[in-house]
Amino acid sequence: MGGMLEILRNAWKIKDLRKKLLFTVAMLIVYRIGSHIPVPGLDPGEFEKLVGQGGLFGFLDIVTGGAFRLATIFAMSITPYINASIIMNLLTVAIPSLERLAKEGEEGRKKIAQYTRYGTVILGFLQASGLYWGMKGAVVGGGNTWNYITITLTFTAGTAFLMWLGEQITEKGIGNGISLIIFAGIVSRGPNGAAALYTNWDLGNFGPKFVGFFVVLAILALFVALIAGVIWVQQAERRIPIQYAKRVVGRKMYGGQSTHLPIKVNLAGVIPIIFAMSIMAFPSTVIGFVAPNTENEILIALRDGQGSWVGALLRAMLIMFFTFFYTIIQFNPVEIANNMKKNGGFIPGIRPGKPTSDYISKVLNRLTWFGGLFLATITILPTIIQMITGMDNLWFGGTALLILVGVALDTIKQMESQMLMRHYKGFLE
Repeated sequence: MGGMLEILRNAWKIKDLRKKLLFTVAMLIVYRIGSHIPVPGLDPGEFEKLVGQGGLFGFLDIVTGGAFRLATIFAMSITPYINASIIMNLLTVAIPSLERLAKEGEEGRKKIAQYTRYGTVILGFLQASGLYWGMKGAVVGGGNTWNYITITLTFTAGTAFLMWLGEQITEKGIGNGISLIIFAGIVSRGPNGAAALYTNWDLGNFGPKFVGFFVVLAILALFVALIAGVIWVQQAERRIPIQYAKRVVGRKMYGGQSTHLPIKVNLAGVIPIIFAMSIMAFPSTVIGFVAPNTENEILIALRDGQGSWVGALLRAMLIMFFTFFYTIIQFNPVEIANNMKKNGGFIPGIRPGKPTSDYISKVLNRLTWFGGLFLATITILPTIIQMITGMDNLWFGGTALLILVGVALDTIKQMESQMLMRHYKGFLE
C-alpha cells in the first residue's frame, strides 16, 4: 500500500501525469453523475425489487454503482462493449482476414476497434430490448411503441457514452479506461456494503449481538485475507532460466549471460472475471423477457447468476474458459521459443525449437490451471458466505474484490511505466 501511495505522489509531481490524473478523475465524476440520471418512463421501484431478490441483478447493481437499482441511463453499464470485444477476439482467431487486420499494426487495430463499437451499439440495443420487455411492469403508462423507442435508445445511448468515456480515459487519461469505470462503480457501493453489514449485526441477523460481533470480525478478517491472497496471486510469477550461448561478431563476443523468462501465475488478470460477468448478464435479460416465471433450474441459475449454486458454478466454468482463452491470445510459446533460438538462447537441459516451446507450454498450462481455479474459487466464495450469514449482494464478495485489486494493480503499473518512459525520454533529450 505504501508503494502505491508513493507512486501516486510521484505522479502528482509530474505536470503531464497530473493532467492525466485530473482528466481521469473528471471523467469518472461525469460517470457518477450520469449514474443518477433516470431513464424517462421507468419506475425505479420495480428495479429495486429485482435487485432485492439478489443474484446476478444484485451483483450488477454493485458493479454499476447503483445505476441499475435507480434505473438510470447507465443501468446496463459497459457489458455490451465487453461482449462485443469478446466476440471480436473470437472472430479474430477464427477469421483469417480479421487475423491479418490485427497484425497490421495501429491502422488494423483502429479498424477492429471501429467494428467493436458497431457491435457494442447492436448488442446494447438487443440487451436494452430484453430489459424493456422483461421489466415491462416498470414502464410508466404501459408498454407502447413510443416508450419502447425512448427507453431502449436511452439505455443504448448510455452504454455508447460509457464506451466513449472509457476510450477517452485510455487515450488522454492514465489508461485502463473500461476497467476504471467498473472499478469506480464498485468503490461507490462500498459505504452501502459497510452499512448493510452494520444493519445485519444491529438487527441480530448474525445471532446475539455479542456473537454477531465476532461474525462481523470474521467477515472483515476474510476480507483482509482475500486482499492479501489476490495481491499474492496477481504478483506471483514463475521464472524459467534462460542461458545465452557465446558468439563472436567481428572482434566482439556477445552472449554468455544468464537471464529468465517470467510467466505470471495469473496471466489473464481480471479480464476473465469481467468477461464472465458480461456473458452472464446478457442471457439473464433474455430469460427475463421470454420466461420471467420459469421453474427450470438451469434457466433460473442463468437468470440469477451468483445467487444460486448452479449459477456460481456456471460463472466459475466461464472464468476457467476465459482464463485459458485470454492466456492463449496473450502468450505464444512457439513464437517465444523461435525468438530464443534466433538469439542463441536456450533453457538449460531443454533442446532449442519444439522441445523448448513444448516445455514452456507445459509450464504455462500448469500456471493457467492454478490461476483459473483461484479465480473460480474466489467467485464461489460470495455464495458460500451468503448461505452461512444470510446476507445478500455482498459488496466485498470475491468477484468484486478481485476486480478492485486487479484494476488497482494494473493502473499503478501503467502509471509506473509512464513515469519510467518519461524519465528515459528526458534522459535521451
